[in-house]
Amino acid sequence: MEKLKVIYEDNHIIVVEKMPNIPSQQDKTNDLDMITIVKQYIKEKYQKPGNVYLGLVHRLDRPVGGVMVFAKTSKAASRLSEQVRNKVFKKKYLCIVDGKMEKDTDILEDYLLKNEKTNLSKVVKEGTKNSKYAKLEYKVLKYNEEINLSVLEINLFTGRHHQIRVQLSSRNHSICGDQKYGTRGRGKQISLWAYSLTINHPITNEEMTFVSIPEKVGSWKIIEDIFE
Repeated sequence: MEKLKVIYEDNHIIVVEKMPNIPSQQDKTNDLDMITIVKQYIKEKYQKPGNVYLGLVHRLDRPVGGVMVFAKTSKAASRLSEQVRNKVFKKKYLCIVDGKMEKDTDILEDYLLKNEKTNLSKVVKEGTKNSKYAKLEYKVLKYNEEINLSVLEINLFTGRHHQIRVQLSSRNHSICGDQKYGTRGRGKQISLWAYSLTINHPITNEEMTFVSIPEKVGSWKIIEDIFE
């Protein structure tokens, strides 16, 4: 069983760090997933007999690591799900992209269309049938001229399929290691990390922010002087 890094836990929620390449929930590969890992942790820690309740309220793409919150009660699950629907959740990501951004900070707005057969999305014209509006804001945290890479903080306003990956790659700033939308030769592990999640606690309504910084190895060595 995977060792679980718990960021915060109480009777209602548990916030954990999802490692890259682990599915948020069981998929057709039947590989070990986050729900199974967290349930097992709760079962062992509290010596619970029988089934453990755990509510999945949001997901991260399989290759992406970072902060995830799960609900430990059905009441917490419904309230957190409502926050997701009402865009109360605030998510920030870190990513490493090819090239130098034209602006130090900018808002990107597009319409995205998902191809269900290939599980890929692309930028299309406004008004395209079945397309969805996508919006994010980026801020450049660092640019390394020597290797021509930029570290971005992404503030996500909409949660579309592969949104960050598609919006950046469509502007020739694909994320390093992105096997679906990127360029070859920048490693096989995508440099995209869900590093900050802000929610309102489902019971107390207190605003809470949880942070997870990727280990500064491989591509992520570039962030060493940003997050000392």
